[in-house]
Amino acid sequence: MYQLCYRFAGNHADACDLAQEAFVRAYRGLAAFKGDAAFATWLHRIAVNAALTWSASRRPAAEPVEPERHPDGRQEPADAALLRAERARRVRAAIARLPKKQRATLVLRVYRELPHEEIARILGSSVGAAKANLFHALRHLRALLAEEEA
Repeated sequence: MYQLCYRFAGNHADACDLAQEAFVRAYRGLAAFKGDAAFATWLHRIAVNAALTWSASRRPAAEPVEPERHPDGRQEPADAALLRAERARRVRAAIARLPKKQRATLVLRVYRELPHEEIARILGSSVGAAKANLFHALRHLRALLAEEEA
């Protein structure tokens, strides 16, 4: 849940708040859970809705407040690490500019590696619509990144 929220928020503090909000919503709505879908699907749906509501109310920072620290056993040249970090920042900023449904579909498919069927259940759409949203999100993301390079 935290990782999903982090993909929407882009920083640790907001991701923690979003995850907490999702769990509070899930707790309050537990009596309404019918079991028609998997519990994890239901939780993902709540987290995505919380993230979409949050992103509609405020624009997340393009860069995280705290520098990312990932322990890594291999040594990477400083210039390559800098280029990789800059590229990742640009991609995160472009993802934040995508329309809500496209952003949600992209995050669930690429970062959470969920199948299209699960994404469709989480977003309350058809499998075809989930696939189309992913296609349009990728095309839109390419255009945003190309526009930035020009």
